[in-house]
Amino acid sequence: MADNTTDIKKLTFERAIEELETIVKRLEEGKVPLEESVAIYERGEALKKRCEELLRQAEARVDKITLDASGKPTGTEPLDVK
Repeated sequence: MADNTTDIKKLTFERAIEELETIVKRLEEGKVPLEESVAIYERGEALKKRCEELLRQAEARVDKITLDASGKPTGTEPLDVK
């Protein structure tokens, strides 16, 4: 798991989801002091947004795969990343 100082924007999907799962587990256990709960909840929200962003990017890349008449991949179209 990445520590709380790791820049979320640099995390891979796998690392972000792993850290998010750890945060959820800690919060569900209910043994985290209130102040820390708020801090890790906020980080969890940022991790969730990172995962959603990476999933949207992957989906856009898949959507750009072009198929021929028989449904076989023939290439890709340029991806306009925003």
